[in-house]
Amino acid sequence: MKMLGRKLLGVLLAAVMLVETMGLALAAAPTTMADKLAEVERTAYGTPQTGALLDRVNKLEKDFEGEHAPNDSVMQRVDNLYAAMFKNENGPSLVTRMNAIEWAITQKVSMDSIQKRVSDMEIAMTGAPSEGTYRTRIETLAGYAFGTKEIPLERTQMPANTLVKVSLVTPVNAKHLKAGDRIEIQAEEDVIENGRMLFAKGAPGYGEVVKVRQAAVFGRDAEVQIDFKTMRTMDGTDVAMTLGEASKEKMQSMAYAAGASIAGIALLGPIGIIGGAFVKGKNVDLPAGTEIYIQTAEPMTIYGLALGESAQTETMK
Repeated sequence: MKMLGRKLLGVLLAAVMLVETMGLALAAAPTTMADKLAEVERTAYGTPQTGALLDRVNKLEKDFEGEHAPNDSVMQRVDNLYAAMFKNENGPSLVTRMNAIEWAITQKVSMDSIQKRVSDMEIAMTGAPSEGTYRTRIETLAGYAFGTKEIPLERTQMPANTLVKVSLVTPVNAKHLKAGDRIEIQAEEDVIENGRMLFAKGAPGYGEVVKVRQAAVFGRDAEVQIDFKTMRTMDGTDVAMTLGEASKEKMQSMAYAAGASIAGIALLGPIGIIGGAFVKGKNVDLPAGTEIYIQTAEPMTIYGLALGESAQTETMK
């Protein structure tokens, strides 16, 4: 509790501005063929690949499906790869399967590529990576995790203002940041609603630096303004997040629990400025691992991982 209190107080007592209203704008999904392909490659391999477009599409199809779709246009093939990786309309996507399996085996999800996550779990289960397509390897891992290839995912309504405790993956230091920089975050604990897991520990998210003001002479404190954009749910949906009243109240209560004096802490203004008893001219320097609370901006229907024998599941096959 003391360590948690120190981490939270690092947020509350540093001059960090966390935007409340701007986070309502959900990051747009990629629409161009190039952007879709890059996002699939980033998720699959950890980074977008280089080379001829057709060669990149062929590699993805071979690695994940084991065969090409030569009768389809390149654009259609990219759309199919994107849908298989991220969309749940025709069954659980590869991201959804990966999240559920990894949580069942390790009790958290990773921010690594699918390539690394699959290999790491195979090593943990059998001592060595397997061969074959990633789809086949993921189905084998599902058997280890659930005793079947079917994943127990259930449609559920996630309320607005669902709290998520997150930690910084990217350090926030005013001396090294500028507007537009991306701040990576991850869930610090599972979020479960009515027996269904909505967010798993380790789930990725991000924010964007909106404004940076450096500390200056005559006692002007540094400021960093961050717009927390999205968090990724169990089924791979990126949902809009915000710093609202529920988040602020939770951080206040944690400060009380840690024995902090709330007198020096102020939660100000319509854009969710967090301020406090600052040291004059102090730099903003929040290390990786600093914990805060953010919340979902609006209700959304997603697939959650059903937990426990009492859960009534609508299994996606």
